[in-house]
Amino acid sequence: MPGSDLNGWWKLGLLIFAPFARLLLRLRVEGIERVPLQGPAILAFNHVSVLDGPVIAIETGRRVRRQIRFLVASEVFDQRVAGWILRRLVQIPIRRGEGDEGALDEAIRTVRSGALAAVAPEGRVSDDPEAGLQRVRTGVARIAVPTGACVVPIGIWGTQARWGHTGFRWGRPLRPHVGISVGGPILGAGDADDPSVVEAFTERLRVALEQQVAEARRLARASG
Repeated sequence: MPGSDLNGWWKLGLLIFAPFARLLLRLRVEGIERVPLQGPAILAFNHVSVLDGPVIAIETGRRVRRQIRFLVASEVFDQRVAGWILRRLVQIPIRRGEGDEGALDEAIRTVRSGALAAVAPEGRVSDDPEAGLQRVRTGVARIAVPTGACVVPIGIWGTQARWGHTGFRWGRPLRPHVGISVGGPILGAGDADDPSVVEAFTERLRVALEQQVAEARRLARASG
């Protein structure tokens, strides 16, 4: 079995934050074995809370022993504490709504190097998760198609009960039930400069994400 690719900062972060996540949330995870133990891959997840990325990073690091490079809104890097942490964990800043080709190029280089990247293709935290997915953007396809890396769709549900679009929420439930469902890989091929190829892959991803979100909701209810 491949060894851990976690660097020292990731190991320290897991040591500190994994118990905290378990204290804050009741997590139920299915399908995590579908995340490749080695080699390039892209994790694509729906976005209902600012906790989604950290929770997925913790569970992947803890169970699969791999570190992830997330595409993170560049303004978060301007925050003193959060920016310091993100730089130590080697995350990728992206300027939302500006077609940031530099961030996509960095993500492509990251994947081609054999690493694990992660993207929330909706682009931002949903202000109404019950309404379903927001528009799924083409960024994941623009990374996956030219690299040939598999995309692993991940549904997450329940984190919004603690930290939704409007911010941190106090009160009950004291430990919200959170479901994480990891789906089978999606493979892409073709010309990344062909809009029809990119759109077709994006539609396949949207359907897969909807399925995994439904499963994540089921897991969150089942653990209640």
